[in-house]
Amino acid sequence: MRIGTEDRKKLGILAVVGGLGLGAAWYIYSSLMVSDAPQPAAPAVVSTAKPAAPAKAAKTTGGVAVNVGTTSAQLDPTLKMGPMLVTESLVYSGTGRNIFSSASMPVIPKPIAPVRPKAPLTPVATAPFGPPPPPPIDLKFFGVETTANGKRRALLLKGDDVFLAGDGDIVQRRYRVLTVMANSVVVEDLANSNQQTLPLIAR
Repeated sequence: MRIGTEDRKKLGILAVVGGLGLGAAWYIYSSLMVSDAPQPAAPAVVSTAKPAAPAKAAKTTGGVAVNVGTTSAQLDPTLKMGPMLVTESLVYSGTGRNIFSSASMPVIPKPIAPVRPKAPLTPVATAPFGPPPPPPIDLKFFGVETTANGKRRALLLKGDDVFLAGDGDIVQRRYRVLTVMANSVVVEDLANSNQQTLPLIAR
């Protein structure tokens, strides 16, 4: 008896598991079949457009068209002869001037006063062209010494130093005395080959 009871329990468990397996298999099979089936198309919605309101006829007031529709709902593709005849009846009068002729140009009056008053011309200082002038010779001629044979020698001063030089002598290794006269002396600057005449100054 005991062995038969255990066999019944096992058979019951197997029956329950088999039923669950069959249910799961049927659920999977039914879901796959539903997903593969084509979806029914949604019903098309047909919308009927409202007919456009007829455009208002253009009213004419004194030969000029007024109250003409400008929106797409007011535009009328039919050809209307009334506004066309109005535009054709317009006559261009103009002002009597021919824009294609230079003879009909208007006369422009001349200005009474200049637009911009003339400013006084100021001289513009310009720098002299060429190389700068040589520097002055830094010597002062303040006297003449005459030897027994009549040869003159100049007394030259630079700062506190006094030099006695005749024709052809060189002072401070830079200045050469060329000509000694009674009231002046000609000296050459050897640094830039510049000759200057130094006048006699009063002591």
